[in-house]
Amino acid sequence: MVALSSLWLPILLSAVAVFLLSSVIHLATPWHRNDYPRLPNEDAVADALRPFGLQPGEYLVPRAADSKEMGTPAFVEKLERGPVLMMTVMPNGQWAMGRTLTLWLVYSLVVGLFAGYLASRTLTAGVDYLRVFQVTGTTAFAGYVLALWQMTIWYHRSLAITVRSTVDGLLYALVTGGVFGWLWPR
Repeated sequence: MVALSSLWLPILLSAVAVFLLSSVIHLATPWHRNDYPRLPNEDAVADALRPFGLQPGEYLVPRAADSKEMGTPAFVEKLERGPVLMMTVMPNGQWAMGRTLTLWLVYSLVVGLFAGYLASRTLTAGVDYLRVFQVTGTTAFAGYVLALWQMTIWYHRSLAITVRSTVDGLLYALVTGGVFGWLWPR
């Protein structure tokens, strides 16, 4: 075993490396440019929703009050008539990118911490690079990717978005494993 405290540098550097890589992926490439297409007649839809004063949050339309209502003819007719949607309402105004990027960095630190923790409990000092890469990269992959697929399974998120995000997560995991393998205590 290795003391988790001795892994502070690979935890920190892997998070910074993932942060930088994700910035390149999202800002310098067209990889995610078409993840969210423009809604047809966007202005009319926004104008129609504005009077409702929707607060930020997650919404489901139509939404049954309970499982009994889900089987009623009236609710089934709402489903058939459509639209059926899940939507996220975000706060009005400019996106707070500083807060979002800070939270992304913190998330990457947490993934690195879990990767470091698992490796510190299962590996010894001086173990070869490939073994460290394997344990930390696999843990990071789980942290960056596995929950994405629930959104496709349960909420019909675009398979293309999930696959692209999975590729991103694989790259983040490779970077994390590489940094840990490079800086593993000898």
